[in-house]
Amino acid sequence: MTLILGLVMVFGLVFGGFMLSGGKMDIVLYALPYEGMMIGGAALGAFVIANSMSVIKGSVSGLLKVLKGPKWKASDYEALLNLMFELSRLYKQKGILALDEHIETPKDSPIFQRYPTILKDHFATELITDSFRMLAMQFDDKYQTEDVINRKIKKHHHEALGAAGAIQSMADGLPAIGIVAAVLGVIKTMSSIDQPPEVLGKMIGGALVGTFLGVFLAYCMVQPISGRLKQIEDEDGAFYMIIRDIFVAMVANHPPNICVEIGRGNIPTSKQPDFYRVEAAQKELPAA
Repeated sequence: MTLILGLVMVFGLVFGGFMLSGGKMDIVLYALPYEGMMIGGAALGAFVIANSMSVIKGSVSGLLKVLKGPKWKASDYEALLNLMFELSRLYKQKGILALDEHIETPKDSPIFQRYPTILKDHFATELITDSFRMLAMQFDDKYQTEDVINRKIKKHHHEALGAAGAIQSMADGLPAIGIVAAVLGVIKTMSSIDQPPEVLGKMIGGALVGTFLGVFLAYCMVQPISGRLKQIEDEDGAFYMIIRDIFVAMVANHPPNICVEIGRGNIPTSKQPDFYRVEAAQKELPAA
């Protein structure tokens, strides 16, 4: 929603201001298809050359993320706290063997099934189950456990940011590509130097559209999209850090409610549930 609003503001104010100041759109509209073809084609071609297919696909899905916004909502954080509370409580009361069915086949687990949004996220589910598997293998040093989980989250986040980095690189190159298109326009103009001034003026104006378009696309569209995508990936990455915080607290032998409170305290403020709301939700959960 903010993407659409921002684009409307950019186009409306830039071109509206140009027209109100006496500028004429006919030269811009005439040159736009040709300049757009050169600049857009060169930018997309360079993008394909510079990136792997996985990054290219990630960039396409990244555009959808920018439209939709962050994946994890406040309700999802609350669901995560409840899920981790149930698992840590079961571990505390009945030991690691009681968690075996939930860890090995989370899709069939009645606990995980109560939280379908989390279950659908492959990395979140895998991070939880793999962490409990470490306990089953008696890998229970809290510092080493935290380090292992941190490495997994860091790797996942690095891969998630690949698309944002690729789009940012495209934005960095667009002004120069715009100059290339403008130079070609000047070359075309110089080959028609015998034409009258009004014809040459339109040709030079058309060439300058290339410079304008490269800078406009870079700083008013592509770079903001890249920046917003990075913000979204950072926001979504915070979700997995809550899993880490709760699990490390559990390995440190804290009670389940304390573990969950540690996790709740680290949830981003805009999505952080109230302490009493979480406490009330825990009381309504089925017995272990």
